[in-house]
Amino acid sequence: MISVLTEKLSERTGNNINKYIMKKVVIFGATGTVGVYTAVKLKQSGYNVVAVARRKSDNGFFADYGIPYYSVDVTNKDDFDILPTDDINCVIHYAGAMPARMKGYEPQQYIDTIITGTFNVLEYSKKVGANKIIFTQSISDSIHLCGTTTPIPSDIDRKFPLNNDHSVYVISKNAAVDLIEHYYAAFGIKRFILRLPTIYLYHPDSFYYVNGEKRKMFYRSFIDKAISGETIEIWGDFKMVKEIVYVKDFVQIVERCVESELDGGFYNVGEEKCVSLEDQIKGIVEVFSDPKKKSNIVYRPEMPNPSQFIFDISKTKNELGYIPQYDYISSLRDMKQEMETNPFEKIWGKEENY
Repeated sequence: MISVLTEKLSERTGNNINKYIMKKVVIFGATGTVGVYTAVKLKQSGYNVVAVARRKSDNGFFADYGIPYYSVDVTNKDDFDILPTDDINCVIHYAGAMPARMKGYEPQQYIDTIITGTFNVLEYSKKVGANKIIFTQSISDSIHLCGTTTPIPSDIDRKFPLNNDHSVYVISKNAAVDLIEHYYAAFGIKRFILRLPTIYLYHPDSFYYVNGEKRKMFYRSFIDKAISGETIEIWGDFKMVKEIVYVKDFVQIVERCVESELDGGFYNVGEEKCVSLEDQIKGIVEVFSDPKKKSNIVYRPEMPNPSQFIFDISKTKNELGYIPQYDYISSLRDMKQEMETNPFEKIWGKEENY
């Protein structure tokens, strides 16, 4: 196994194999949707990965991949004492409360997990001598630029309406970014801030929260209808477009951030081509419907329009060397395969558990 890994790394890196084998990456929020994919992919690429999350148990999932797991509440600085301190090169920080996962409305969770949590992660990074942190920022900080087909640049003024249920969340994320910038300026910890749209993937939990109330994810609802051959309605302007980013392309960007020798900055996470609402639905029908019982599509232009936005990913491509590997249809096909195999069932469970 080691010889195979070494051979693969040799092809990728030439003689500089140790650069990948010896790099230790600590991932906070490792049991979450993007956390699991990131940990597994980086381990498979030869990194020394440490998984960290609030869950008391990972059900032995990470041990199956040779990854140590630590239960840490990022709001409690004393919890960090159990973590390794030697040879930490990079910290990836996904931990923190999200509106999509919050039943009801408890804004204090944003303050505690995002602001205090990020401060504690940065203090740990400084203590162990990590030279880089990777942090995920929400598209919500650029919501004032959405609604058109003008690509949103990576470097923008961060703004958000101050009168809705996401306000404290975005305020907290922006404060976390400011803390990270401070640690970059004061202590030289390089920072890679990734601005995310919705990341598409298969997770057995197909629900999320809107204004604190549980709802089925739109794309999962469409997939369910396509599987059962039900009619699917397209509301509003079917030509409206948005970024559809598959999780494995997102993880590619994260890995390129880990590898980068740059000081970092803000980078948009996107694909080569945005997808219209019509093409989203047609793709789901093509991939998930039984050919003998395909869903009919009904247009409802009188209904509200969906959201629309496009990210400018030129900086991500030029500075990080990002080359998207999945177009929309190939991402759906890969997602379908993962729905059928549920590769992370040991940590996430089955659909009936939700």
